[in-house]
Amino acid sequence: MERKIRVLVAKPGLDGHDRGAKVIARALRDAGMEVIYTGLQQTPQMIVEAALQEDVDVIGLSILSGAHMTLLPRVTRLLKEQQMDDVLVVAGGIISDADAAILKAEHGIAEVFGPGASTQDIIKFIQDRVSVSRK
Repeated sequence: MERKIRVLVAKPGLDGHDRGAKVIARALRDAGMEVIYTGLQQTPQMIVEAALQEDVDVIGLSILSGAHMTLLPRVTRLLKEQQMDDVLVVAGGIISDADAAILKAEHGIAEVFGPGASTQDIIKFIQDRVSVSRK
């Protein structure tokens, strides 16, 4: 039997709104993934440490505070320092198209999902990307 996809859902920074993260976490769980939700106000170091301890395939970062251009690159840099380049990193929240393009091109974020993104699209993206990396 193939191991379930393991996803860490985290809220980096001082953002105190987690409704979207919880909706995504439930949708991923209902799609058969194993989900670890770290809760609010996580530092990049806490997120990467949890990802390492939990041996996750995916990190989903939900951010609404506007600090995405600082916090998300820190997460991906720490992942590289831990030789965790194989972990898929996706983000969601209030992130402009211009910032999303930079995060994807320069900082290793695989995809950015904005407000109103379909949970089915997010699930399919993760399933497609993780199944490819396991082959």
